[in-house]
Amino acid sequence: MKNQNLDAHKVAAGIRRRVLEVALRDGGCNVSQACSMAEMFGMLYTGGLNITEVAEPLTPVYFPGAPNKNNPGILGHEYNGERRADLDRFYLSPVQCSIVLYAALAATGRMTEEGFMLFGKDGYVIEHIGEAHSPGMDISPGSLGQCLGMAAGVAMARKLRGDTGRNIVILGDGECELGMTWEVVQAMVTRKLNNMVVIVDQNRQQCDGKMSLICDVEDTLRDRFEAFGCEVYEVDGHNPDVLKAVMNQRPDPAGRPRVILAQTNPIKDMPALSEKGHRIHFVRIDEAEKPIYQSYVDKFREIENA
Repeated sequence: MKNQNLDAHKVAAGIRRRVLEVALRDGGCNVSQACSMAEMFGMLYTGGLNITEVAEPLTPVYFPGAPNKNNPGILGHEYNGERRADLDRFYLSPVQCSIVLYAALAATGRMTEEGFMLFGKDGYVIEHIGEAHSPGMDISPGSLGQCLGMAAGVAMARKLRGDTGRNIVILGDGECELGMTWEVVQAMVTRKLNNMVVIVDQNRQQCDGKMSLICDVEDTLRDRFEAFGCEVYEVDGHNPDVLKAVMNQRPDPAGRPRVILAQTNPIKDMPALSEKGHRIHFVRIDEAEKPIYQSYVDKFREIENA
């Protein structure tokens, strides 16, 4: 795959730049998730995912309406190339930060730059809360916590069918506060879904702020996943080489699903975010702050072009 030749760190810088440019354009965006997840997406789209290229960069279209007999609808997974039994499928659970996925697609030549800048424009499928018709999306994940169950159901069907491709899920650590997450983990272990790889963005944040101030589960996550019977790794979420090496080990012969606890920083490379306090789920940028954030944009562009 051509994108294997791209540098994951440069792609990560490109992701942060694009998300921040939208934040400067619109006055706000899910910037902190670009800080924490950029290297994950850089790793996934520079060879971590076993997917094919697209024939040419795609541009999101105006939503054509709900699928019916005269309207086949739009399939977001087409940005990930072909759909085959031997290929991976990707699922983003915290879809409120779908812009990070869109930026990754643009940074790796799967989406046009013009298409990425349609984000937030009324009527286009490149939506703030991604759906099955949104770029890079495989399903409509629903409310937080529901995507993991849907991805596991597909993984079970794929395993019964004999597919060799994996289902890769990015899960927010805030979703580990939810009971349904653990019900799904129990089912994944029971059904020996070793074709599942779950990467937890452990940035210690959720929509209401720091998890330590709301419902702290961080220090128990490894013990919990292991107690349920998962194969668990803790890694630096900003090291794409380590992430890729752990993700792409051969499936556990005992059938254990793989969980990667990726330790991340929600203000990485944008230290000014610390001045926003602990509620940085959605970051607003006012006029007085624009110069400092524009300097970050310039820095990220330099990294991309180095």
